[in-house]
Amino acid sequence: MIGDTRFKVCGLTRAEDARLATELGADFLGFILYPKSPRYLGLGDAAELARGAPRGPKRVAVLVEPTLEELDWAQEAGFDRFQIHARADLPLAVVRGWSEAVGARELWLAPKLPPGVAFPMDWLPLAATFLVDTYHAEGFGGSGKTGDWSGFAALAVAHPEKTWVLAGGLSPENVAEARRQSGACFVDLNSGVESAPGVKDEAKLRALAAALAG
Repeated sequence: MIGDTRFKVCGLTRAEDARLATELGADFLGFILYPKSPRYLGLGDAAELARGAPRGPKRVAVLVEPTLEELDWAQEAGFDRFQIHARADLPLAVVRGWSEAVGARELWLAPKLPPGVAFPMDWLPLAATFLVDTYHAEGFGGSGKTGDWSGFAALAVAHPEKTWVLAGGLSPENVAEARRQSGACFVDLNSGVESAPGVKDEAKLRALAAALAG
C-alpha cells in the first residue's frame, strides 16, 4: 500500500519484477495462467515464481473461465487469491461453483462487460472482490486502454461492502486522475508499467509509486 491506495502488479513473469513490486509496497502480485495471454505462465512456472517472491504481498492466480479442476490445481499450487475473468452472461451456476470451490473471500470476479451491458448483480453475493477492467472484444483484459471510471465509481458507491479494483490502461501518467475520477482506492497495474509484455519497467514502476504517493 502507498498512502491510502492498495495496488496489485499483474502479469509478472520475472523474479526481479516481483522483488521490485514488493519493495515498492505492492499488496498483491498477479500471475496469469491463461494460455492466450502474452504474459502467460504455465502453472508450474507461475507457482515457482510466486513461491520465490519476497514474503508480504498475496499471490493472485489469474484465470479465464477455468474448470473446477483447473481451479483445484491453482489452489494446490499455493496461490492466495483467484482472479477469474468471465463473460457476464455465463450461467450463474458456473460462477457459484467457483465461489464454492475457493470461498467468496478468496475469489475475485472480473466480468467481461461489452458497452451497454449491465454489471451482473447476481454475482455480488459470490465474491468479496470485483475487478472492473476495460472491455476488449478479442480477449479478457490486458488491452492497455482505459475504461469507464465514472461507472466504476457508481458501482463502488452503490456496494461499499465489496472491494472494488480498478484496472485497464493504468500508468504512472494517469493513475492519479483515474483515482480522482473513479474514487478507486485499489488499482491493478499491468501493461502501463511494462517495456514489453511480461517485462516490467523499473523506471515506470518507481514512477507509479511516486504518483500514488502524491
